Amino acid sequence: MGDRKQARDEEFQAFVIGRWPRLMRTAFLLTGEQHAAEDLVQSTLEQVYVAWRKVGSADDQEAYVRRVMINAHARKHRRRLKEFLAPKDDSGISHELPDTGDRISQADDRNALLRALAQLPPRQRQAVVLRYWEDLTESQAAEAMGCSVGAVKSNAAKGIAKLRAIPELAETVTYGGRK
Repeated sequence: MGDRKQARDEEFQAFVIGRWPRLMRTAFLLTGEQHAAEDLVQSTLEQVYVAWRKVGSADDQEAYVRRVMINAHARKHRRRLKEFLAPKDDSGISHELPDTGDRISQADDRNALLRALAQLPPRQRQAVVLRYWEDLTESQAAEAMGCSVGAVKSNAAKGIAKLRAIPELAETVTYGGRK
């Protein structure tokens, strides 16, 4: 009995170590704040640990955990659908620098995108983050969000349309290699 529990604990620990950066990125994009993202991931992992026997036997453990995280985030904000989810300051964003090129310009562009994402309603934000930042298929995003593929398409399209309408983002788009 003790050996099986120890093996499950080791499997869970390996999962957390391997997936922590990706889970944090997704949580950060959903919440818009570093500390809120950490809280979301930690509370999700607490829920998942209790049910690790079930989660560990899932076909796609990461998808299962992502779904738990999205549901936890949605529950927290369900009562406040119109809540503005913008970061309270840029401290959680400033360390998120791109890997190559003009780092200052890319960091500014990234900050503008993160502020714009924060202006989207929660479901549109989830759809845009999962489809275009996490690069999930429509069906994977639908499964993660607990909705139909059509709802993902609709929310993503509305979210992208709202992002395109934000003047600050229009300034960051490059045309033919020029800003």
